[in-house]
Amino acid sequence: MKNYDRPKLDIPKTTFEKALDLSAGLIYAACIVYLIVIWGDLPDQVPGHYNAIGEVDRWGSKWELITLPIVAAGLATLMSFFEKHPEWHNYMTSLNERNIEFQYKNSRMLLNVTKNIIVGLFVYLTWKTVQIALGKAGSIGWGFLPIFLALTFLPMIFFIVRSIRKQ
Repeated sequence: MKNYDRPKLDIPKTTFEKALDLSAGLIYAACIVYLIVIWGDLPDQVPGHYNAIGEVDRWGSKWELITLPIVAAGLATLMSFFEKHPEWHNYMTSLNERNIEFQYKNSRMLLNVTKNIIVGLFVYLTWKTVQIALGKAGSIGWGFLPIFLALTFLPMIFFIVRSIRKQ
């Protein structure tokens, strides 16, 4: 089935997807409120970049801190848009009447899980950056990068394997 021949199916979001969206939305809102409340206490310079072991290797204006929630919101918005159009996604298996609904749900859930993990990671990074700027922490820690990568790629692997198994 070619990309342009795929039907658009009306498949409601699962309770799991709705719960993930709600959770990520709440922690994102809490992050914005936290930034607003703490803004006046922030020094003029905050961490602007971290090296691979989580140490600050560049400091920048506190205004750079707002890029983290902006990027998180932009990614979440874009990924939410694509969640609504699984007929546009690329699939590693052939789609047919027997498997198309499962493949659409699986692909949409991959995007949903990845989107919400990314929002959570950006919220954590924002919070940790504020903690470092206020002198309450020294770094984001050496484990942040491997955890970030694992949380980003393990769901992809899981959902790809799931897709292949359900051809």
